[in-house]
Amino acid sequence: MSKNDEEEKINSSTFKSLVRSLRYLICNHPYILFRVGIVSRFMETPTMTHCKALKWILWYIKGNIDFGLFYWYYNSFNHVGYSDNNWARVMDDRKSTTGFIFYMGDTTFT
Repeated sequence: MSKNDEEEKINSSTFKSLVRSLRYLICNHPYILFRVGIVSRFMETPTMTHCKALKWILWYIKGNIDFGLFYWYYNSFNHVGYSDNNWARVMDDRKSTTGFIFYMGDTTFT
């Protein structure tokens, strides 16, 4: 996806409304955080490609609505963290996207 797509533009107010709703859903479904962040970059001038990506996220949520985070009691906690980034491979604005995950015991918490 790119800001310079030569496709049909769509209504940005509807697109923004859906992205805001997805941002609210991130609290309960953190596994969509990265994709919603990517789609959020195109809120000012969305195209059909961006709309298809948004619809894919909604379809994914519908199919995985029963997934969630479960926290168990442990006597000892081991904190483990991993991180990764792509060193500015986005051609539009050359911003780097970083991903990270932290575990407490066997459970992911961020």
